[in-house]
Amino acid sequence: MRSFRKYHRTLAIILALPLAVTLLTGIAATLVGEWSANLGVPRSLLLSIHRGEILGLQGIYPILNGLGLLGLLVTGLSMTSLFRKKRSKSE
Repeated sequence: MRSFRKYHRTLAIILALPLAVTLLTGIAATLVGEWSANLGVPRSLLLSIHRGEILGLQGIYPILNGLGLLGLLVTGLSMTSLFRKKRSKSE
């Protein structure tokens, strides 16, 4: 149980920035494209950042984000009591 907390904390620290960038650029691109909000940044630039193209990581960035989120999900769920055997009252 303790090791899952350690892994979860480490993953969260590593993934905080890439996931925040993906989240914010996705919201901003939607605002610019669908609602014609003028944020002073072209939608194409926002989508380039969102997909990781700006750093040349367009092939692997979504996969890394997805695997990181999967790792957070697994470690997070393992820390809950959802998958533990229920103890009988006699124990």
